[in-house]
Amino acid sequence: MAWAVDAIMHKGDILIGIDSGTSVVKAVAFDLSGTQIAVASVTNAYDTGAGGAATQCMSRTWQDCVTALKQLGNLVDGLSGRTVAIGVTAQGDGTWLVGRDNVPVGDAWLWLDARAAPTVSRLEGNALNRARFEATGTGLNTCQQGAQLAHMDRFDPASLDRAEVALHCKDWLYLNLTGVRATDPSEASFTFGNFRTRQYNDVAIEALGLRHRRHLLPEIVEGTETTHGLSDAAAQATGLRTGTPVSLGYVDMVMTALGAGVYTGEADAACSTIGSTGVHMHAKPAEEVHLNAEGTGYVIALPVPGIVTQVQTNMAATLNLDWVLNIAADVMRGMGQDVSHRDLVSHIEGWLAAGKPGAILYHPYISEAGERGPFVNANARAGFTGLSAANGYADLVRAVAEGLGMAARDCYAAMGALPSELRLTGGAARSPALRQILAAAVNAPVRVSARDEAGAAGAAMMAAVATGVYPDMRSCISEWVTPLLGQAEAPDPGLVRSYETIFPVFAGLRRDLAGTWDLLAKLRTESRDETEPASSVTTGA
Repeated sequence: MAWAVDAIMHKGDILIGIDSGTSVVKAVAFDLSGTQIAVASVTNAYDTGAGGAATQCMSRTWQDCVTALKQLGNLVDGLSGRTVAIGVTAQGDGTWLVGRDNVPVGDAWLWLDARAAPTVSRLEGNALNRARFEATGTGLNTCQQGAQLAHMDRFDPASLDRAEVALHCKDWLYLNLTGVRATDPSEASFTFGNFRTRQYNDVAIEALGLRHRRHLLPEIVEGTETTHGLSDAAAQATGLRTGTPVSLGYVDMVMTALGAGVYTGEADAACSTIGSTGVHMHAKPAEEVHLNAEGTGYVIALPVPGIVTQVQTNMAATLNLDWVLNIAADVMRGMGQDVSHRDLVSHIEGWLAAGKPGAILYHPYISEAGERGPFVNANARAGFTGLSAANGYADLVRAVAEGLGMAARDCYAAMGALPSELRLTGGAARSPALRQILAAAVNAPVRVSARDEAGAAGAAMMAAVATGVYPDMRSCISEWVTPLLGQAEAPDPGLVRSYETIFPVFAGLRRDLAGTWDLLAKLRTESRDETEPASSVTTGA
């Protein structure tokens, strides 16, 4: 049973979690014990452009959130009167500039936006960069608001001059829900602050060259302690009750990990989300954080006092599997046989079983944005090593899956000791064969959470603690998270030994390939410059 229900400001039996991803906005209703009641989702498109631009219309994102909440109201009888509180999380990083009267300055720069790459290279040479990393625990990359603001400050200062505050996606939704400009401790500290204090840090801001733009950084609000009421305008738009407490969640990565079991009190647990991207998170006390010499990864606070997650993120995870399956689809279509992606996915288990373990090495850097974990190289690309005429398609599929396992191990190794248990979430966690590959690669038993909407659940958990449904986050975790973790699946000892031998080769080869990737990038640029008309070439921001 949920705790301290009588302490709730408004009697009710539902908590709402909002999770606004890059392409989908979801509104999810839970009962007070964490059981999912209903989910509504709305597609939220983004645009790509020259120079690696990836942007999203801010007003549309808010309207999509409104639509999702209204649809949820159609699914749940009496939602408005039954809602105790709302928690909101969203895609991380990126830059959502807001000006006078809370009007967007322009479209938001997403975490996918790569235009700040030259600025990242410049800032990495800054004498203060290591001190910035020691404070934030986070390596520079093009995803982050700090790098994007520094790039805008140099190439498009007029946009920053028009802005009154720089927000992230969840902060933008929170502003529209409550009228309050704020951010949370997780995104504030890993971009501009100190993960130990969860506050802004002067050295981090100075290292980014943004001291004169500090006024753009909003107030930091701890969403397990402070809520703001749903505004009249937001209530009218969504159909919910004016004054309903709204909690500002942490960034979606840690909300998803929280809901999926990254921290349940046991020592050394970790959580990997194997979706389109790969997110690898190791929960630990802040004093036990291992900051690598390369200065990569993130340290992101959890909504538990003193506990943080070290994070390394692969730009592409299941996108690699999609690619290798699409190769088969293209071949079959060329022969006049149409096949769906779903049909091919149904054959993955068979291909993984038929493929020979360790027959081929595959580096899973299929994203055109390169890689950011555990190294940062926008020029990194995927590739097979060790192919021979004896290899068939099943070997390729097996190699791609093993590449995801090797990349996960590469990320965890950069954070210190490997975890003693790995909790899995994301679509790929449904594959027994892939779970075994990941377990053997990390040499740890794996458990899968039965939680469907972990990100929205994490946000709702924060709202539950803030409004007194639970006295603290650990109590909430014990009821919302721990019971949904499946049985531990031990790794196969023979496969563990095989991957222990393969991993040093995998890691060494990806280091050796860096020069080749850079050369290929130069050749691609030269080829593009020769073929594209001058009018299509863009510079600056």
